[in-house]
Amino acid sequence: MSEIKQLSFPADSSLLSVIAAAKIADIPLLSVIVAAKIADIPLSMDTFGAAPTFIFSNGLKSREAYVLLRYVGRVGNLYGQNAYACGQIDEWLEYALAFLSGSEIETASNYVDMYLEKRTLLVGDCLSIADIAIWSALVRIGQTWESLRKYNMARWFNSICAEYSDSLNEITATYVQSKRGLGKSSSRPCFEVDLPDAEIGKVRLRFAPEPSGYLHIGHSKAALLNQYFAQRYQGQLIVCFDDTNPAKESNEFVDNLLKDIETLGIKYEAVTYTSDYFPDLMEMAETLIRRGKAYVDDTPRVQMKGERMVGIESKCRNNSVEENMKLWKEMIVGSERGLQCCLRGKLDMQDPNKSLRDPVYYRCNPLPHHRIGSKYKIYPTYDFACPFVDARQGISHALRSSEYHDRNAQYYGIQEDMRMNLAG
Repeated sequence: MSEIKQLSFPADSSLLSVIAAAKIADIPLLSVIVAAKIADIPLSMDTFGAAPTFIFSNGLKSREAYVLLRYVGRVGNLYGQNAYACGQIDEWLEYALAFLSGSEIETASNYVDMYLEKRTLLVGDCLSIADIAIWSALVRIGQTWESLRKYNMARWFNSICAEYSDSLNEITATYVQSKRGLGKSSSRPCFEVDLPDAEIGKVRLRFAPEPSGYLHIGHSKAALLNQYFAQRYQGQLIVCFDDTNPAKESNEFVDNLLKDIETLGIKYEAVTYTSDYFPDLMEMAETLIRRGKAYVDDTPRVQMKGERMVGIESKCRNNSVEENMKLWKEMIVGSERGLQCCLRGKLDMQDPNKSLRDPVYYRCNPLPHHRIGSKYKIYPTYDFACPFVDARQGISHALRSSEYHDRNAQYYGIQEDMRMNLAG
């Protein structure tokens, strides 16, 4: 196979998909020539003006963006594992054109988002030139993509950026053209998905697995994404085990999770545990009871769930502070009466967002904890512990998956009742 001696393309085309694919596949482009714009030539994908061209060391030439992309895909094993996958990839290459049409962006965005709902990548389980083509089209859209960001697209988009961050940062910084002036490099790579209000050197993130099983693909994505943003903003990443359920957790899972995190190459500043904060969490719970922001409820679980669904207040909601503290102490010792109760936050039982309808903060559990034994008979829920621990650890940005979208309001509402705020 002859090596690619030269790639040339017009000044007003980044040809990002071809360059990204070559970079990821480790195919050297010995010379990249940005040609002058040639006017009055029809638009084709990834190019305005003269056709992009590969010139090989034997003198042969190939032209047109997707011809070049398919060539790189075949040479770099990015073109599918079989004929069916190749056909699917070809369909996506054609579909990528939709992202360059202003009238079709919203429709195309919604379609891709729904398609990715149960998929990690566009075709099969390996990165392909289909992913690179759609990624490149999103980069070309720039700020328009930011306004159309969807949950599944963002997950897919961020996972590609995280896995290939070094390569993609380099090529976008070099070849992405500014939308405010062709031929000028952008002040920052426009594929980046920003953290809101993030400042260089002031970002602190956490990867918070529950030690109730082994590392899975969801953990891996979360860990890599947190590391990506920590590195991008020259910040810090900590591992904080969410160990609030003694019925499912063990030291075996902690040890194996740490080994797998190391295998992924995740660099972290420290390892912490929610259980480190159990005394402080109990103190905060009592503070909220005294402020009238929490109450002890003995409503049976099934009934409580039904009342939350329709917005019916618990009969215990307006108990006095004295009655709540009395029942809270029963919970602490794990008495028969205490085991009938839970602690709930007093938020808003009529809010359309059901996560704000007085969520549970503490439950009784007489099982011993894998780290601290039988010291406690009660344990905080994730909803209560997470906003507290994040605030105490100075987490500037708590990255949570799309399943927590409706619970973000709860997260910040609880922090407000605690009179705690995220750092930064």
